[in-house]
Amino acid sequence: MKYRKLPVEIDAFRWTYDKAPQWWRALKHTQVNVGTGSAFIPTLEGIMEARVGDYIIRGVKGEIYPCKPDIFEATYEPVNQSPTQEGTEQ
Repeated sequence: MKYRKLPVEIDAFRWTYDKAPQWWRALKHTQVNVGTGSAFIPTLEGIMEARVGDYIIRGVKGEIYPCKPDIFEATYEPVNQSPTQEGTEQ
């Protein structure tokens, strides 16, 4: 049997490429290794490492986790936002 992922909207940014949104800056217990540029993120599965260029996602239940660019780009597409929504950070 095949399944299709339900359409959901998530918040995400590309680690060290994009400006970090407010929800990321407010996150506690995340450690950044300045030497390697890695971020270590506590998730339900344990501590996960985001490397330079990875996407960091805030899921539908507020969970935060990293995602490799190839998987992110195969799974997600940009949502069209009105000009008043684009600068909005949650």
